[in-house]
Amino acid sequence: MINMINMKMKKILIFSATLALVSCGVPKVEQVEELSDSSTLVVESVEPDAVTSATRTSNQPTFNGILVIPPQRHATVTLFMDGVVKNTSLLSGMFVKKGELLAILEHPEYIALQQSYIESRVQEEFLEAEFRRQEMLFGNDAASQKMWQQSKTESLSMKSRREAAAAQLRLLGFDPARTLADGIIPHLELRSPIDGYVANVQINIGKYIAAGSAVCDIINKNTTHLKLTIYEKDIDIIKMGDKMKFRVNGLGKQTFDATVISLGQMVDNVSRSLEVYAGVDGGNAQFRPGMYVSARIVGKDKK
Repeated sequence: MINMINMKMKKILIFSATLALVSCGVPKVEQVEELSDSSTLVVESVEPDAVTSATRTSNQPTFNGILVIPPQRHATVTLFMDGVVKNTSLLSGMFVKKGELLAILEHPEYIALQQSYIESRVQEEFLEAEFRRQEMLFGNDAASQKMWQQSKTESLSMKSRREAAAAQLRLLGFDPARTLADGIIPHLELRSPIDGYVANVQINIGKYIAAGSAVCDIINKNTTHLKLTIYEKDIDIIKMGDKMKFRVNGLGKQTFDATVISLGQMVDNVSRSLEVYAGVDGGNAQFRPGMYVSARIVGKDKK
């Protein structure tokens, strides 16, 4: 009698457990077994027929990086000769046009170089005239070949000195023709090599600037690139010409378009990553070099 009561109680417990499992959302109970003595309940369930949104959404990779300006749009203004800043109105962030005055510098060497050019030009004219005279006398057997050759050598040597001085003046920003016409100019006018925004200003009035030192940078934001870091495990999913969507830190959820234009060919030994560049389609006045970005390839999912 007691055994029969126990068996009935076990069946009631199994039935109750089955109802509880159904109420919790298990869609199908394939098999329920009652084992003698141990009374263990075994439930085998089948995966749901419907695929959840989380299952349907693939693990699409994102690539982090920064905004950069291509080298052709980024100019560093440097000096080829020492100088002291006499005057400047430069401020970081201001826009300048190509050829616009950036600063005025002074140094005794500017004067000495212009003087050397003017003197060599005058000497060249004199020696050219003497060479022509010796050439005419030599043709008429009125002068020796030695005198004619010496005159020719001196004329060519002075021409070389004049051309070298002119080249140095052009490197500094002086116009040799203006120097001949107007005389010696005691200061150097430093001008912008491209259109763009001023950055990294390194000068102030009275500061001594050594040759080769940077005065400032000029950046043209008309062309902007993404410099992205990808890991070697993702190399196979990105190719030249791929379209990308990216977001920029500080600009909210707004997305922008870019196109892959360069793939790095060397993997870093430590990080196992390489660089990928994408050209930004269009521009935005709020873009700044160095801003962090997050990008993904359009229409591609990682498999």
